[in-house]
Amino acid sequence: MLDILVIALRLAQYGGAVILLGAPLFLLYGLQERDAASQAWSRGLIASAAAVVAIASAAGLIAQTSVMAGSITEGLKPSSIGFMITGTSLGPAFVVRSAMALAALGVVLFVRPSRLQWMGLVFAGLVISASFAWTGHGAATEGAGRYPHLAAAILHSWAAALWLGALAALLIMTLRHRPGDARSDRILHAALHGFSGVGTLAVALLIVSGAVNSLFLVGLDRISGLWTTLYGGLLLAKLGMFGLMLAMAASNRFLLTPGLSDALDDPEGLQAAVARLKGSLVLETLLALALLGLVAIMGTLAPVSAMDMSMSS
Repeated sequence: MLDILVIALRLAQYGGAVILLGAPLFLLYGLQERDAASQAWSRGLIASAAAVVAIASAAGLIAQTSVMAGSITEGLKPSSIGFMITGTSLGPAFVVRSAMALAALGVVLFVRPSRLQWMGLVFAGLVISASFAWTGHGAATEGAGRYPHLAAAILHSWAAALWLGALAALLIMTLRHRPGDARSDRILHAALHGFSGVGTLAVALLIVSGAVNSLFLVGLDRISGLWTTLYGGLLLAKLGMFGLMLAMAASNRFLLTPGLSDALDDPEGLQAAVARLKGSLVLETLLALALLGLVAIMGTLAPVSAMDMSMSS
């Protein structure tokens, strides 16, 4: 039961973190400042993400302490929580994550929407996303590969947030859009165009950093572990979902976005183009949630490189 709770809280933290980094970045690069500031939905989205990360991180600290202590009763004891914070690498990461999320929530609530506000939120998102790598598989490598692996893990977290957080923001923007207002239509098209370009960068970074991570977590000499271990099977499922998301992203960029551009002056065609875009973004977001769920589970498992492959041969 505790293990399931830990996974659920990890998923909540991942989901909030990608929005907290990706959404303000989307406002910075995807829209003009005036247009971005007019997106009233963004305040609620980012504030909700910050609150989720803060609460889930605090709860995650207690849940992880309970796992290590053997029960929730023991995990709730101040002495147990104190040891987790001062005696392990996991505890400080939870504290930093929660503190940065609370700071981000304060920025959203008390600072006027502007480029300065969004840059502050991006900084908080960068720290929070990186904190997952500090205590994950990327920090477990020893020797000469320690820092290259850690750097790749951090970069992977950032690239995922760049893509998935922006995807969530774009989905909400599209779902709230009502075709027919010329200015609103063109803002949506500009946002799609900006997302397409940066999305390509995010995908490239994900592929490169993912390949480096796989070298450490699987290794060429243990490639058979991909189909003989649970971690390997989940990794293959993750790659399959990533491939599907790539296909959908390519469709959005090369078919749906140009179709929206062509239909800007055609009311009936515009309605259909926006409807197709909404459907595609909903499916892509559902895949993203499933992918994050897999990552949350994989974070609790030993990687292929840590297993005795002779037992499965």
